[in-house]
Amino acid sequence: MRLPGKRSCVIVGLGLSIVFAATTACGSGSDETTGEVTATGAPIKVGFFKPAAGVGSLPGAIAGMEGAVAYVNSELHGIDGRPIEVEDCSVDGTPETTISCANKFVQDGVVAAFDGFNYSSSAGIDTLVAARIPLVGQIPFDQTTGSKAEGRVFFAAPQASFLVGALQGFKSEGMTSVTLALQDTPSGHNTVDNQLKPLSAALGLKATGVYFSPTNPNFSAVASTVASTNPDVAGLIASPNESVCVQLVKNLRSTGYKGAVFLAACTAFIKAAPESAPGATMYSSIWLPGSEKNAPAEVGRQMALATKYIGEAGGPADYYAYGQFATVVDFARGLATAPPTENLTGASVLTTLKSLKDFPTFLGPNVTCGKATTPNCTTQMLLFSVQKDLTLKPVSGDWITPAPQILSTIPGAS
Repeated sequence: MRLPGKRSCVIVGLGLSIVFAATTACGSGSDETTGEVTATGAPIKVGFFKPAAGVGSLPGAIAGMEGAVAYVNSELHGIDGRPIEVEDCSVDGTPETTISCANKFVQDGVVAAFDGFNYSSSAGIDTLVAARIPLVGQIPFDQTTGSKAEGRVFFAAPQASFLVGALQGFKSEGMTSVTLALQDTPSGHNTVDNQLKPLSAALGLKATGVYFSPTNPNFSAVASTVASTNPDVAGLIASPNESVCVQLVKNLRSTGYKGAVFLAACTAFIKAAPESAPGATMYSSIWLPGSEKNAPAEVGRQMALATKYIGEAGGPADYYAYGQFATVVDFARGLATAPPTENLTGASVLTTLKSLKDFPTFLGPNVTCGKATTPNCTTQMLLFSVQKDLTLKPVSGDWITPAPQILSTIPGAS
C-alpha cells in the first residue's frame, strides 16, 4: 500500500486520561490538536484489548497505542491514506472481560485486534479466529495463545526466548543458580513449571520460582525468600508494572543480597535506586529507553519518535509503552507492503502480515512471519546490562538468538 501525504483522524474511546480527536473533528477534516489536514480515506477499524483495569493494568501500553496511532495517522498519513480508527475495550486480566471484548470486536467489524499484553487473551482467541479477525501483538503473555499459530501474529519473540536468552547469558558468566519471582497466578505457575525449571535444567542451571500476590504483594517477604535461596541471580521473570521492579530490588538489597539482579524489562528502578542499578540485567524485545548511547543511529531516531508521541499521550515511558508503539507501527508498515485495496478484511490483513519476510521492525530486528508452528515472527531478543553511567548496553552487543534445540521443547516457541 502507498502512504500518501495527508494527516488522518483518530476515533477511540476515553480511558486513563487518554483522549483522542473527537468525531466532529473528523467531519471537519482537521485535527483539533495540530490543525493539520486529515486523511480522507475510509477508516481502517481495529480493536484494542485495553489493559485499563485490574492487576494487569498497563497505562504505558495504552499510551503507546494512542501515541502510535497518532504517529501513523500523521507522519505516515495513515495506511494508503486511510486513518486507523480504534475500537478499544477494557480488560482486567480475567477471561470474562476478554470474551466480552472479543465479541464486541466481532460486532464492531474490526479487521484486526491488538493484544495489549493481555494475560487472558486465549479466552477470546476462538471467537476472533471464527470471525477471521487476526490477533496482533508484541509478545503473547498468555502462553496458551502463544502455543499455536492460527489466526495470530506477534512481531517479537515468544516468552521462552527471553528466558532461554537470559539463562544462556547467566550460564556464560559462570552462574549456576537463579531464583526468580512471578505473580501467583495460573499463568505464573505455568511459566515456572513448564518454562523456567525445564529450560534451566537443559542449560545446567538450578532454578527456583517464588510467587507474589497480584493484589497485595509483600515484597519484603518475597525478597527475604528469594535471598534465602542464596542464588547467583535473583529477580523477576516478568513484571506487571515498573513499581514491582523498584520495590523488589530495594528490598533485595536491604536483605544484604549482593548477587546479580535480573529485572525482566523494567527500567524505572534505574532512577529510583541508582545506587543498586549498575550491573543489573534485563531482557527486551525492542531497544529500550536509556540505550540510545549504544544503539544504531536509525534506532536512536525511532526512539526519539516514540518518546515524543508517548510523551504527548501522557503515559509512562516504560517497556509496555514502547512495545505497543512498535507493534502498531509494524502493523501499519506491514500492511503497506501489500497492493492498495478498498476491501480490507481480517483475512487479507492476516495474509499480508504472515507473508512478511526479512521485515525491518520498529525498534526491533528484521523478522520473518508466517511460520507454521509459532505466531511469533522471530526468536531474537536483547539482554541489557546497566552501566555505571546508568545507560543500557546490550550484553552481547547485538541481538541474541536463543538455542533452537531448547526452544523446540516449548509449544509455539520455534
